[in-house]
Amino acid sequence: MKRIRLLQVVGARPQFIKLAPLSRAIHKHSGRQVEELIVHTGQHYDPQLSDIFFQELDIPRPATNLEVGSGLHGQQTAAILERIESYFLDTHPDVVVVYGDTNSTLAGAHRGGPAQPQPRHARGAQPHRDRPHQ
Repeated sequence: MKRIRLLQVVGARPQFIKLAPLSRAIHKHSGRQVEELIVHTGQHYDPQLSDIFFQELDIPRPATNLEVGSGLHGQQTAAILERIESYFLDTHPDVVVVYGDTNSTLAGAHRGGPAQPQPRHARGAQPHRDRPHQ
């Protein structure tokens, strides 16, 4: 059986929290069938907004950190897109998972071009404005 290469794109505190249970499940149940690669975009780079979650939630170290830092929305998203595209092309993931609704999500969902797999989007509860009116 072919080993699945699962690439998870995260960059902000809420994404680290959402990543943790999926990462634990992968390591507990997949054996060697799934290779998990975590890409940290560096959108949140302060240790109290990033490193602490990897430590306390026992998330594996990222395979790479794109270190984009702060900037205007367009600048930050463009920097992530520029850096993540070559990583996607180098690693050839079978599945890409993005979380939430941040600049990291947008850039990760772009997925480095048409040859890459469709992203899977994990999200928490729907924001109130997106719920049907009752």
